[in-house]
Amino acid sequence: MRLVIALGGNALLRRGEAMTAENQRVNVRIACEQIAKVAPGNELVIAHGNGPQVGLLALQGNAYDAANPYPLDVLGAETEGMIGYMIEQELGNLLPFEVPFATILTQVEVDSGDPAFRTPTKPIGPVYSKEDAERLAAEKGWSIAPDGDKFRRVVASPRPQRIFEIRPVKWLLEKGSVVICAGGGGIPTMYDNGKLKGVEAVIDKDLCSALLAEQLDSDLLVIATDVDATYIDWGKPTQKAIAEAHPDELERLGFAAGSMGPKVQAACEFARNTGKVAVIGSLADIEAIVKGTAGTRVSTSATSTQYR
Repeated sequence: MRLVIALGGNALLRRGEAMTAENQRVNVRIACEQIAKVAPGNELVIAHGNGPQVGLLALQGNAYDAANPYPLDVLGAETEGMIGYMIEQELGNLLPFEVPFATILTQVEVDSGDPAFRTPTKPIGPVYSKEDAERLAAEKGWSIAPDGDKFRRVVASPRPQRIFEIRPVKWLLEKGSVVICAGGGGIPTMYDNGKLKGVEAVIDKDLCSALLAEQLDSDLLVIATDVDATYIDWGKPTQKAIAEAHPDELERLGFAAGSMGPKVQAACEFARNTGKVAVIGSLADIEAIVKGTAGTRVSTSATSTQYR
């Protein structure tokens, strides 16, 4: 079975943790211990978030030369290499030596007319107090938005249109390689007078993972997050975990754009476009997710919304 596993940012750096290399490696190791359980007999493609990492690199770049910061597309490429290296090493230490690995720097085309460029919504970097966030916004010209009881920098998040490296990803899978790609939603690019160039933006990782899974003809899309399922009435005494739902029914329930919304949208798009199953759930449950007994399963074959 061909699996695309989209790792949430929490799999790499937990909220509030110091953004050190060691903390990231520990979290990558924990994630890889779970992924290794479903590697035997399956083809694996791993995508991942990079919001904290790209934000950190942006801060480091500003500290070095605030007048000439590196653009987000370049920082995104850097994080793809860094995180891919850690995943290759930690998962490689768990799987047989003969299993090959490859990290692909993944350019993803976006539309210059995408309305996201007028309304930044994608959080990147660390969380700040209101006072610090407002100060940084004034100093650096950032857009900021609430993130729980804190604030974060937000940037444009245009929709992915095309994955340029899809052919080499397919070739690697055909040769038995584990592929890490589309990190952070891929490197945002667009054509300008017939020439491809980078864009100052961050593509949503889950939406890009859904497109990746569709174009790879994946059998299952796993959107791994820090909760065991998608819930209605989250945080209330009436909260219930959704076990299975049709895309149309799930979308009608409504989910927050800053948290579960993009994951639900990505799962619904993959299920609707392919007729296959997408699952939103905890990485710790990945064996049960692949077996069909955990997480929120999104499928066009679902006849009613089932709860756990």
